[in-house]
Amino acid sequence: MKFIELLKTAWQSLKVNPKRSFLTMIGIIIGIAAVITIIALGNGVKKQMIDSFKTTGSGEQTTTIEFMSTDPNAVGFKPNDILAIEQNFSGKVQKAQIDTKTTGIQSYAQFGNATDTRVTLGVTTKPIADSLIVEGKNFTQQTFLQAKPQVLITKALAKREYKDIESAIGTPVFINNTNYIVAGIYRQNQLAEATEPTAGDVIVPKEVYFANGTSKTQGNSLKLTIAKGENASKVTNKVVDYLKKNATAKDQGEYSFFDLGSMLEQLSKVMDTLTLFISAIAGISLFIAGIGVMNMMYISVSERTQEIGIRLAIGATPSNILLQFLLEAIMLTVSGGLIGFGFGWLFANAIAKFIPGNITAVVTFNSFLLAFGVSTAVGVIFGILPARQAANKNLIDILR
Repeated sequence: MKFIELLKTAWQSLKVNPKRSFLTMIGIIIGIAAVITIIALGNGVKKQMIDSFKTTGSGEQTTTIEFMSTDPNAVGFKPNDILAIEQNFSGKVQKAQIDTKTTGIQSYAQFGNATDTRVTLGVTTKPIADSLIVEGKNFTQQTFLQAKPQVLITKALAKREYKDIESAIGTPVFINNTNYIVAGIYRQNQLAEATEPTAGDVIVPKEVYFANGTSKTQGNSLKLTIAKGENASKVTNKVVDYLKKNATAKDQGEYSFFDLGSMLEQLSKVMDTLTLFISAIAGISLFIAGIGVMNMMYISVSERTQEIGIRLAIGATPSNILLQFLLEAIMLTVSGGLIGFGFGWLFANAIAKFIPGNITAVVTFNSFLLAFGVSTAVGVIFGILPARQAANKNLIDILR
């Protein structure tokens, strides 16, 4: 019997009892949807982590070296240092330039006394949300137009440096060669991304900070563009070692490099393990669904004994019978798997919208192959025994 005829016969048999067929598919749909949702969200988290380890459009990686000093007047990277790095690491470092980043800037600040406090700066070009201000005033448009040296500090930092947060308003703060005045106290946004100034301890106007605190030719943060194909972590660590021995400010502070690439590699492995573990737990529902498919197929074989006898009588072989019932099981599970894949995709995207950090669900072609392959395997594994039972029925026994 031709395969296409068997396929049509199997489809017609499933259509005879559509409700039972659909109820049998529900387990497969739920199982596949759960696995695809978990994998898509896991891939999204991994993508977000990898994206934070920036690469240029041509595939070169960028890393950042920080200079920290107890001397607020110390400058870690000067034009001579940048030129020396580009010459000594030619071919490995494509470009070295002062990093004029606006968030996560590590610096020291003096709050009305001679004690240096290490803080994380956020540089902004507009006022923050008024709802975050708990004391004092927010930045205004005049702050930026007139480049007023004002700062906003967090409530936690104000409590640590002053007796109460009200006392902080109007006091001077010395940061990176500039005297600022505390204009307001803000509540740190716990859901703020690392790219938001409210994720830091202190917020300063961009016009003031880059006019007086740093420049494009010197500063305390250096961004390296590593050549494509080079190990960014190893190259950057070598540059750090070179700076510790040869930089103009080597005796005034410390050069450091946070090896984000290595950390992300470890986190990626942990994420893969967790995703696999959780997917395995979700996959238990597929086993239960497979039992349901097997049970339904046994019932179908029992109900269709007369049909099997007629087909055997008109020339169908046991292998034809086996293949027909096996195809029915596979069609059930594959249909459920494809529907589950679609639901998983939708659920993953819906859940991602409620996860902080702009996580996006990533559904790959491999996820589709997984859904198709697993659902097919479930159909074969749990459909083979009922199919063999149908194929082994004896025509004489059926006629009796």
